[in-house]
Amino acid sequence: MARIIVLVGMMGSGKTTIGRLLADRLRCRFVDTDDLVVVYAGRSVRDIFATDGEAVFRSYEQRALSSALESTVDVVVAAAGGSVLSDVNRAALAQRADVVVWLDATVATLGERTGGGSHRPLLDDDPIAGLTKLDSQRRAVYEQVADVRIDTTGRSVTQVVEAVLAATVEEHAS
Repeated sequence: MARIIVLVGMMGSGKTTIGRLLADRLRCRFVDTDDLVVVYAGRSVRDIFATDGEAVFRSYEQRALSSALESTVDVVVAAAGGSVLSDVNRAALAQRADVVVWLDATVATLGERTGGGSHRPLLDDDPIAGLTKLDSQRRAVYEQVADVRIDTTGRSVTQVVEAVLAATVEEHAS
């Protein structure tokens, strides 16, 4: 049976960067659900938001997560930041993921990491205010779905990958 490790967290928490490196280390497949959304929609996340709105984006997001969780091979999944807001997605994570890792960081750190991201429509007006609002809306949900929480603030990419590896091995053993 395939082992499915899912990384959740706010935009800028490192899900894609850490996920790629983790998959390399584990010699398994990597899937970023934002990339799947773009493939399914045939256009960018920004364009989906601008043309069809957030609700349509969330439906693509649900389809992408569902598809990633159906993997028949070992996989590391970087789940879109808001995917945990859906009851359907939370149930799918609980049912299909072997380990859900919450990559957490302070809002200030997230702001530094997402500063130049033109592909983040939820941060257009005021990135720090947007991140603060999203963090307050999502923090409890990330905590609810996660088997493991790793604070990425002030840590190098290598340190975070090592922490995730240690945590997923430990979680898998229990």
